[in-house]
Amino acid sequence: MPFINYKNADKKFEVPNESNILRVSLRYEGDLPNRCGGGYCGTCLVKIEEGAENVDKIKPAEVKKLGEELLEQGYRLGCQSFITGDVTVSWDDALTKEVQRRKVKVNK
Repeated sequence: MPFINYKNADKKFEVPNESNILRVSLRYEGDLPNRCGGGYCGTCLVKIEEGAENVDKIKPAEVKKLGEELLEQGYRLGCQSFITGDVTVSWDDALTKEVQRRKVKVNK
């Protein structure tokens, strides 16, 4: 079974394959900030420090909220991200606040 390491909280959990980064944090007190759980608020913004190859594909909600630049830098939304192997994540409160202020881009 894979591990999720929440670097800021200095907590590491062994979890079932395809576990969601935010849900594991909520279940085991990984301390990842969160609010909506649906990809709209940006509060659960994480940087994949290690194991990016072990995170599933980027979701449309992440593209709309984060944009290509942050995604290319390894940022993901914990509520939208599922793991298939060991992963280490961290978060930055200042960047999270910046992302929270962004309007979700709606394609028309």
